[in-house]
Amino acid sequence: MSDAPADLFGPGPAREAHVTVVARWAECVNLPDGHPDKIKEFLHRQLNEEVNVLENAARNLTDFADADWEIRMWLARQCADEARHALAYQRLLRDRGGAYGDYPVMNFQYMAIGAIPTLIGRLAVQNRTFEADGLDAAVFGAAEARKLGDAPLAAVFDAQAADEVVHVRFANHWIKAAVKKNPGAALEVAAALTRGSKAFEWVFAGGGTDVTKYPVAEDERRHAGFDANEVKVAADMSRARREEVGRRSQP
Repeated sequence: MSDAPADLFGPGPAREAHVTVVARWAECVNLPDGHPDKIKEFLHRQLNEEVNVLENAARNLTDFADADWEIRMWLARQCADEARHALAYQRLLRDRGGAYGDYPVMNFQYMAIGAIPTLIGRLAVQNRTFEADGLDAAVFGAAEARKLGDAPLAAVFDAQAADEVVHVRFANHWIKAAVKKNPGAALEVAAALTRGSKAFEWVFAGGGTDVTKYPVAEDERRHAGFDANEVKVAADMSRARREEVGRRSQP
């Protein structure tokens, strides 16, 4: 990602030589709905994303070695959870005839989080934003997989959703407690969210933001520590975005 804004991204993680790493969504293999290989490409992408989240949680343990024991314990548990997710997606991919390295991957989550200098900022972007979005996706994906009769995929989504609730919740609780103790920390959260939003926009420019997404998993978000107003705001924003994408897709 030599052309990526240096203030938004840190160095990328190591990957095997046979894996092609790209910088932006438009450089990925974005297969249309109905393509026979779409599920394999999706599983491949999910596998790499789960590895990114594992790498981020592990890096937080090393970068913030003086953090309170309780948050370090939660981060260690998250590492174990994300490793299970990655292995589950790897099994599904192999069962369907695919292998890691078959498609290009993006490591933007790792690189964007690495550019954030504070633990509270990283958790606000990774756990409270990316993982919350992953929770929505897993809940929606499980329901869709069951409709298609894909029990193995539905089971993986169900397990992932249960873990994501925990990952979002511990970050929510820790961030809110940290801000209550030191109100100035809210500025660190705001700065990190602004930086994460800009990084996301750069990566997904060129079509990625036009993909119709899933609705917010409102009950699960409440279980994950978001209050009623936060859930409503997220649901309203998601609904408006999907409606806008739908309008743009009309001939």
